[in-house]
Amino acid sequence: MYPCGNCRAVAVGPDGRCAACGTYQQQLQQPSAPLQTPQMPGGYPAAPPMGMPAGGVDLRRGLSTTLTVLFGVALPALIFVLVGRGDQYGVIADMVDSGWATDQTLKDLEDADDVYTTGAVLYFFIMVAIAVVWAIWFRRLRLNAEVFAPGRHRFGSGWAAGAWFTPVVNLWFPKQIANDIWRASSPSGPHEVRRGLLNAWWVTWIVAAVANAIGTIRYNALRAKTDDHLMSYAEAKSNLGELRDILAVEVFATVVLIAAAILALLLVRQITAMQERRASLPPQMAGPAPYGMPAPNPYGAPSPGAAPYGAPSPGAAPYGAPAPGPAPYGAPRMPPTPPPPPPGRPGQQPPPYGQG
Repeated sequence: MYPCGNCRAVAVGPDGRCAACGTYQQQLQQPSAPLQTPQMPGGYPAAPPMGMPAGGVDLRRGLSTTLTVLFGVALPALIFVLVGRGDQYGVIADMVDSGWATDQTLKDLEDADDVYTTGAVLYFFIMVAIAVVWAIWFRRLRLNAEVFAPGRHRFGSGWAAGAWFTPVVNLWFPKQIANDIWRASSPSGPHEVRRGLLNAWWVTWIVAAVANAIGTIRYNALRAKTDDHLMSYAEAKSNLGELRDILAVEVFATVVLIAAAILALLLVRQITAMQERRASLPPQMAGPAPYGMPAPNPYGAPSPGAAPYGAPSPGAAPYGAPAPGPAPYGAPRMPPTPPPPPPGRPGQQPPPYGQG
């Protein structure tokens, strides 16, 4: 008996099935006698049955539950940030409409900046916690996906955590890793994968991150110029107009970021449920088809009309019987079968040619 990766009960037998929860968590034990490797049409060996490796997949929900709570806390913080950005936009818009910045409007702008800064600092600390837990959780998903589909991933498990913190490549490496994880964790098979939720989350996250970074950098630079009392009226009005436009982009980016956080929360729940359902399936066939051969059905589903494993194919010669056809190279040829005797009485020779 071995511990189960799902319920942690020591109830996994030699067949790999947990007697407590029913999930397959262990690689099937190899029999003492070697088995004949099944052959596919054309002489190619078929892929062996794929079970769970020793130790099984890790289906504990601690990390996913922590992420769910953190995203639930991040949403109010993002709303707080949105309120602060909205106040900044309103004050700047009043300055642009009035054509000048009074002492009261400048004080209102400082108050709006304080509200935004408070929300941004709160959200920053929450995001640090989310980033750490997300990297650990994402790497665990990658390790589980390697169990479900070994050798079918473009990046190693180290990239699953490190790609998020590597500049430039963090714009597409994590999405490719997530695609491989999603495909391998699909209970219906890798050929029937719908990644609408995954794609929507990634698009909103990238759009919000890029727009927010550009808007924040540009706003801080222009905001510093508004405190310069030596600016001309034309320069001040131009800067205020640009500030208003930048804040409009920032408000949009924050709204998109809220949508990305909601989609990320749904993604955590969805992919956790997918891996739990995938782990509950019995060991299945895996492996790509050889070159020129038709691809196997998803996750080892038997092909239509295929004979069961170990059963002779229809029309095939029994095991050990010589296959019909020409003799192998160098083997003695069998004497030809004599033709049947001509019709007539037994023992009577046919008349010579031309006599009848």
